[in-house]
Amino acid sequence: MKILDRPMATASDDRFVLEKIPVDQLGENFADAVAAGLERPQKTLPCRFFYDERGSLLFEDITELEEYYPTRTERGILQHSAKQIAQAIGPQPELIELGSGSAAKTRLLIHALIQEHGSLLFRPIDISPTILESSSRDLLEDHPELEIEALAAEYDDALQRLADAPSSRPRLVVWLGSSIGNLTRDAACAFLGRVRSMLGDADRLLVGVDRRKDRATLERAYDDASGVTAAFNLNLLARANRELGANFELAQFEHRAVWEPKLGRVEMHLVSRCEQRVEIGEQEFAFDRGETIHTENSHKYSAEEIEQLAAQSGLRVEQRWHDPREWFELSLLQRA
Repeated sequence: MKILDRPMATASDDRFVLEKIPVDQLGENFADAVAAGLERPQKTLPCRFFYDERGSLLFEDITELEEYYPTRTERGILQHSAKQIAQAIGPQPELIELGSGSAAKTRLLIHALIQEHGSLLFRPIDISPTILESSSRDLLEDHPELEIEALAAEYDDALQRLADAPSSRPRLVVWLGSSIGNLTRDAACAFLGRVRSMLGDADRLLVGVDRRKDRATLERAYDDASGVTAAFNLNLLARANRELGANFELAQFEHRAVWEPKLGRVEMHLVSRCEQRVEIGEQEFAFDRGETIHTENSHKYSAEEIEQLAAQSGLRVEQRWHDPREWFELSLLQRA
């Protein structure tokens, strides 16, 4: 196995390469984002920083919760449709996954692509090199026909790298887990446009999208009874303590998730239980009782909204698959 540190760093056997952004660069970005977010009138922390090692493990636990329907629903769609998806891409394909994590659901697609095409180049992208290396080792053991070129990076850096290195293989870019929901609708449109710029006529983009549904189902999904999602949210503050020397008292904050129907999204917040001050390095931030840190949005889409979003991004929906309740959709997009 090969691990590269170039300004980015690699581990390798002949079938695996892992390239990663140095940890100190990620740390600097986190510090800047925390300082900027906590200075705003509505305090914020970007959800992309949820996924340090502990956060990634907590999210894996969330995906197994009874209340959290998206993962098992999307997995069920893949179980029924992976063969059709594999047939929609040309021979000797390259599979690129944004936010790969443990690649648990993607295994279904990898298996179908190998069955359909005989071999596969898999390019998983995730911010956690630890998760990438672990999942890649497992996949290589199970699939001798597989090659993996993993990249530990944020999405935009990864997309730029892929755009700078065009492939002769047809590319299937997958973005599962309704991660698109973390972006505002304008930001989602802009991001899909950036993905479109690296797609050729033979390439496709497969996006997992969570559909609009009733308030109770949505709020339970983001505020489970066992408190795993609360721990996941609070880990942002714990990470600031670990990495930035902050002095957040985690017991003085509580998790809140609320459905905002006009905006079409579930919002996650950390709510200050009391008036307090928090120090991060030489900076100090004041919190009123009841004041919140907005940490995540999870936007939900109707079928019509998915069509509109694709069109605004210069894409079109070629095929779509959903569960019997139509709670979740896999949309296969191509350049319009």
